[in-house]
Amino acid sequence: MKDKLRGPMLNGIFVIVLGVLGVFISGSGVVFHGQGLHTSALNDPVALLQKQIERGDVKLDYSAGGWGYLPSLLNHLGINVDSQILVFSKTSLQFTKISPKTPRAIYFNDNVSVGYVQEGSVYEFISLDPSQGLIFYTLDRQKTEKPRFERRTNECLSCHAPSGGLVVTSVFPSADGTPLITGTFFEGVDHRTPIDRRWGGWYVSGTHGSMRHMGNAVAPDPDRPIDLEESGTQNLSSLSSKIDPSNYLTSTSDIVALMTIEHQNRMTNLINGLSRQFRQTADRGTLEKSKNSLDRAINDLVDYMLFVDEAPLQDPVQGVSSFTRTFPQRGPRDRQGRSLRDFDLSRRMFRYPLSYMIYSEIFDAMPTPTRDRVYQRLFDVLSGTDQSPKFAHISDADRKAILEIVRDTKAGAPDYWLSSDGDGSVPGTGAEPVQRVPRPPY
Repeated sequence: MKDKLRGPMLNGIFVIVLGVLGVFISGSGVVFHGQGLHTSALNDPVALLQKQIERGDVKLDYSAGGWGYLPSLLNHLGINVDSQILVFSKTSLQFTKISPKTPRAIYFNDNVSVGYVQEGSVYEFISLDPSQGLIFYTLDRQKTEKPRFERRTNECLSCHAPSGGLVVTSVFPSADGTPLITGTFFEGVDHRTPIDRRWGGWYVSGTHGSMRHMGNAVAPDPDRPIDLEESGTQNLSSLSSKIDPSNYLTSTSDIVALMTIEHQNRMTNLINGLSRQFRQTADRGTLEKSKNSLDRAINDLVDYMLFVDEAPLQDPVQGVSSFTRTFPQRGPRDRQGRSLRDFDLSRRMFRYPLSYMIYSEIFDAMPTPTRDRVYQRLFDVLSGTDQSPKFAHISDADRKAILEIVRDTKAGAPDYWLSSDGDGSVPGTGAEPVQRVPRPPY
């Protein structure tokens, strides 16, 4: 495994990990979608919670034992505790408090992530506004009558803007969690990344057979900074040998939760990036000249939504928390009880390979011309019109099932998605595939 990793590291593939919430450092003048401009009201989950607090509709409870507002924050933001993942590399605003014994905890749902550091001074947030994208906040951990979220901009964008937004990546951490820094900036990890190149600097609880990963390990010898320890790092059902679980809301850093946030982060970045690209070109009046680059961005988005180039699982993956159960329970489900959130975890991540982020508010908030084109490209593949080799991993049965799920569960889908047999036939029905609908214009 070391020989496999040595080359990628020396070529700058692995760099400082941002986890999910990123490094808050100062000095950037970059204006990123949803940041640096305060010209319209925000409607992200944290902004909406702040309004509820100000109106007196919500009062955050302050818990004893060092948790402070954390349990109440998760409750009001709709985040399950079983989403907890733990990162021990020193890659956050509060890096002096982070170590292999005191990792940073991250909790997430589709729209917001919360970061917690033992003995830290603030909670960290990334919140998704449907039209303005990523919004960064902190909240002081001291008890106060009316807690107030502080919006953070340039200090977050120093790292998040070059990475394209949210990023999970992998590092070679030293014994105290300091990451080995190479000359390249951010290289994200997502569902396309082989398991043996994931989770350096993270704790990973769960089983994964003979597959190996970089998690649960440090490089103890400063003279050999990419030689991670190997004993006691794989297939861990408990992290009690690494941390004191009583210092966290739950004892796990679930492998399935890690895989989910990796997929979700890049999906979020691609949706936000396409929306930003279209709006910028429209504002400049260069849509006609930008058709090719917009088409490439749409194809990249559709490929990722359909899990093109997903790294195959060589052995089954099993989490140890309730996340594998509670995440699919969020649905929605079709008339046959199927959901795009259903996991597979034996050969691939999800049972039905179309991203659940099609239900997200940021997907619905894409500019209409781009969203229409994305729908058309997805339909071309799922209806069988596009039989490109890169989509060969989606069987006819899966294409049919995904179309049926979306028809039953996705509000706002185009009319041509909603027809059944006959003109709307799909693979497996015995009829010919749907004819291509005329391409929506920009």
